[in-house]
Amino acid sequence: MNIKNILIANRGEIAVRIISTVREMGIYTTVIKTAAEPAAMYLSKANFIYDDTENESEIPVFLDIERIITIAKDTGADSIHPGYGFLAENPYFAQKCSDNKIIFIGPSPDSIYKMGNKIIARKIALSNKIPMSVGSEGKIPTENKAIRVAKKIGYPVIIKAASGGGGRGMRIVRKEEDMPKMFRLASNEADKTFSDHSVFIEKYIENPKHIEFQVLGDKKGNIIHLGERECSIQRKHQKLLEEAPSPALTDELREEMGQMAVKIASAVGYYSAGTVEFLFDSKGEYYFMEMNTRIQVEHPVTELITGLDLIEEQIHIAEGKELRYKQEDIKLEGWAIECRINAEDVQASFSPSPGKIEKIIMPSGKNIRVDTGVHAGSVIAANFDSMIAKLIIYGKDRKDALGNCKQALDKVWIKGTKTTLPFFRMLIRNQRFLDGSITTSFIENELTTYHINSEYEEMLAAWLATWLFVDENFDESSLKIDFEDAKNINPWLLNKRINRH
Repeated sequence: MNIKNILIANRGEIAVRIISTVREMGIYTTVIKTAAEPAAMYLSKANFIYDDTENESEIPVFLDIERIITIAKDTGADSIHPGYGFLAENPYFAQKCSDNKIIFIGPSPDSIYKMGNKIIARKIALSNKIPMSVGSEGKIPTENKAIRVAKKIGYPVIIKAASGGGGRGMRIVRKEEDMPKMFRLASNEADKTFSDHSVFIEKYIENPKHIEFQVLGDKKGNIIHLGERECSIQRKHQKLLEEAPSPALTDELREEMGQMAVKIASAVGYYSAGTVEFLFDSKGEYYFMEMNTRIQVEHPVTELITGLDLIEEQIHIAEGKELRYKQEDIKLEGWAIECRINAEDVQASFSPSPGKIEKIIMPSGKNIRVDTGVHAGSVIAANFDSMIAKLIIYGKDRKDALGNCKQALDKVWIKGTKTTLPFFRMLIRNQRFLDGSITTSFIENELTTYHINSEYEEMLAAWLATWLFVDENFDESSLKIDFEDAKNINPWLLNKRINRH
């Protein structure tokens, strides 16, 4: 069956991203206009808009299964793409689409359920001889049971939500006296976030790398992997920067881990795009962590080094078509880095910083890709994700990609809200990061500051603000400023540089 009209059950950057591919495929798109974002960028990109601004339900429309199914029927959409977040990994939603003869552009409800429940996923991995860290055999019902299991495993341990993901419902426990408190916190957060308080326990692996493999499968049983992504730069178990490939893997290890990713995907009859995540320790051992049954935020880095469009592949698979590639067709060429530019205050431990984007300038050109769902005038709402844009950079190798990334970051200008830009400008100049010596604890253990801290930074900001006030047409992006060396910036030379433009 050829898909003709896709309802995008999402918003922001991923909605714009999906539309960009779907338009090239000659397929119509329908999006939902909400009262929270009546002027969102994605609305201007779609063919059809369903106005839901008068919906007075307390449940956001993107989480309301019945509402989305009704909208799909009312608009004549024959398929739904869930994007990521919201209902993307909800097996009941996928089943409701099937029951209503609507194509769900994603995997089967069964595979979503099995991989979404981390206890079931552990059992499947173990039965298929996928490397796993030591852990509980099932859910842990009480604090006392948690203490007994942790004592048997050995501290430190990590408590995880059975239905969890995205770093929610997780607590590290290093000693027995902390277990009752951490158990309650993890269980309560799991219940609040996933409507399931169930948790389990695993041995906590100290300072690992977080490496994930992109897989693609069709409905005929064909499954391949597209190489790995290094996702170790994260805070609060949430990713900030991703790169592909990983500087830690050899070709042999890449092939071995890739086949393990394919193996566990095959075990649940997986089709569509998905990601199998591993922890990689200092001894070179790897352990299955979880599988995300959706398109990932960081999928662009895989697209840049493989040349594939993962959204296009998802749609072909949803139409029942066979994979267009075999494993031997996949070649990894070059290096890609993605920086998640979020509306967050890095000096306040990356706390959200919602507000109105007064001005935004993003770089363009060779080796640069920007995925965004905002423009000047957009509001980063407190009740939605804080992402402003994804800056994705390509290079012929890691050194080249890092150099291109540094130059691109220094050309980004965002006014109106605090962002993670100062963090990335600092990180891209950190020698240990440049060397590839990174783990999931890099931010906490290796960084003394989360931003470039220069005594001249305020002077530079004041100078730029003055020029913007004097000349509203002044283009900051034309300046060649290295934020690492702000003390060498001479305002009079900058004045001459501007006068030449």
